[in-house]
Amino acid sequence: MTPRAAPVPVLQAYAASNLNSYGRLINEVSPDYRSEYQRDRDRIVHSAAFRRLEYKTQVFVNHEGDMFRTRLTHSIEVAQIGRSIARILGINEDLTESIALAHDLGHTPFGHAGQDALNQCMQDYGGFEHNLQSLRVVDELEERYAEFSGLNLTFETREGILKHCSLKRAAELGDLGRRFIEGRQPGLEAQLVNLADGIAYNNHDVDDGLRSGLLTIEQLSEIHLFQEQYELVYASYPTLPQRRVIHEVVRRMINRQVTDLIETSSERIEALSPQDIDAVRTAGQPLIVFSDEMTIHNQQLKRFLRQHLYQHYKVRRMSTKAERILTSLFNAFIDDPRLLPPDYYHRLGRVEQPDTGKARIVADYIAGMTDRFAIGEYERMFDPGHLT
Repeated sequence: MTPRAAPVPVLQAYAASNLNSYGRLINEVSPDYRSEYQRDRDRIVHSAAFRRLEYKTQVFVNHEGDMFRTRLTHSIEVAQIGRSIARILGINEDLTESIALAHDLGHTPFGHAGQDALNQCMQDYGGFEHNLQSLRVVDELEERYAEFSGLNLTFETREGILKHCSLKRAAELGDLGRRFIEGRQPGLEAQLVNLADGIAYNNHDVDDGLRSGLLTIEQLSEIHLFQEQYELVYASYPTLPQRRVIHEVVRRMINRQVTDLIETSSERIEALSPQDIDAVRTAGQPLIVFSDEMTIHNQQLKRFLRQHLYQHYKVRRMSTKAERILTSLFNAFIDDPRLLPPDYYHRLGRVEQPDTGKARIVADYIAGMTDRFAIGEYERMFDPGHLT
């Protein structure tokens, strides 16, 4: 059999490009030697929020072990999956990468437990949602450039970061929120990252769950995606060490889902035959999709992980500690804002609504913490043994 050559990237008419971009909030001269989306990617990679992802976890608290995935490794894995698919579909690889690298910038420490805790703390002040916080990071909180706050990213990258949004909040976001009100779709690159995120997240949580001993192969045998590939690997390599078996199975699970996504999406794009990116936005339904069969398999995997990993008693213990840490910090800073670092405390004088503005600044500070910094801050605030 003649091996199939890697596809040569060809940008289709319905892909995002410099020519059809909606631009930036603040106009800038186009960059030399880079596309607009390469500039977005480079700004994201050089941001402080991106660096902090190294010490923010997905499931396990950062100090639980160096081998578990962090938000940084997850973001890189999403970018790798996304770029591979984007090239085959003929959509913009650089934009896909930018969205993937930025999509978790607003995540709190301690994963979803941290987000739930901070959202509960912010209930009287508009709530907290990590997609909106990621947008806030790139629009306002990063302070690197002389001429603007934030990173001043393109509309298309910002659109991809904002995966979902309430209608009330959408109305406050102007052009960026209009698609939620009008029922329009984002560009294909944003649609792709949304699903690549799930592929990376779920399959690598299987890997980390097995590595930690919180999941077993016997439990995972209930899951079609896992069992299908496990039987194939075991039949081909019956003496392979267990650790390598797991790596091989997870690799094949990802490939199975990526292949399904490429083939199903290609069929849907061909059926609609969009002539430009506007036709994608008004399609009425996503064009980057799994088959019905793969959607069912993915839902089964998500339910399994929720029950057996995310609700495992050891993970729940970590989550309970995380919630206590973030809630205690939030309440302390709300009660006495002078406990905040000076650069955050000084922002209080610029807020229009004192209570809501103060709470949002406290949430910005806490959401920007890494796992280990949040633990250290808690100890500095509440442990009598820490006097500094």
